[in-house]
Amino acid sequence: MVPCRQNMVIKLSPEISSAIRHGEAIVALESTVIAHGLPYPQNIETAIKCEAAVRENGAIPATIAVFGGDFYVGLDQAQIERLATDSNIKKISRRDLPVAVANKLDCATTVATTAYIAYKAGIKVFSTGGIGGVHRGFEADISADLPELAQTPITVVCSGAKIVLDLPRTREWLETYGIPIVGWQCDALPAFYSRSSGLDIDQRVENAGEVADIVRARDMLELPAAVLVTAPVPAEFEIGIEDLESILAEAMSGAERQGIKGKLITPFLLSQMSQKSSGRTLAANIALLENNAGIAAQIAVALAVPPA
Repeated sequence: MVPCRQNMVIKLSPEISSAIRHGEAIVALESTVIAHGLPYPQNIETAIKCEAAVRENGAIPATIAVFGGDFYVGLDQAQIERLATDSNIKKISRRDLPVAVANKLDCATTVATTAYIAYKAGIKVFSTGGIGGVHRGFEADISADLPELAQTPITVVCSGAKIVLDLPRTREWLETYGIPIVGWQCDALPAFYSRSSGLDIDQRVENAGEVADIVRARDMLELPAAVLVTAPVPAEFEIGIEDLESILAEAMSGAERQGIKGKLITPFLLSQMSQKSSGRTLAANIALLENNAGIAAQIAVALAVPPA
């Protein structure tokens, strides 16, 4: 266990505890994708693949979740299986953390809560699929992921924001709040299942060492925001943006008819898009999650090596 600055206690697995003490490369992984983002059994298979991708690239995976109101960093197989199969696991963002702790709840962590807990535990790099953002049709509806990224100096690897969101407004929000967008071997912001949204990034990088240089400069300047590293979905799994918009329009109509909104909307839309695309979006989601985990591991390794 590790006491944090707010007298909060985080339960580290023995492997993660040792890695933090010795300054080894660690990559945090979220758990909402296991509990709510993917169907069974693909959810548990993907969790295992992502952890394996981290290890294959020289780092240690630290999947994060909440059990009995305690924050766990580094899960065992039984905990991952529970996330994948227990329908009572709640999806929590930052605002839900006090309720989860006070009521000793079992929860899966979103981008916002994973970034928060990882940073408090001393982990520098976090891998996910897509971040939250500004919702389509209601620009006042902004995911808690965005303000968390603006105030938590961690490095996040993703494939842009989820395609169900308003990507141009999300990109503007990131710029306004000082979150640098780095393109991993790409010149435009990825659009989740598509390799390019056509929106600008702030800097292209070719390798983990270049990312590490940017992160160290951010830390030297004592800037509070995350560095967002955006990696396109592997080319063989890409779905064209026009095809996606057509599939998404159908899914959004279904959500409106059924009155689905709030934190349920994104999982619903992603599930509907998988059905309407004959599983193509699901395959792309799994591929980008695994790819991002490997890239994050390379960055974590580069950051663990003292600069020359």
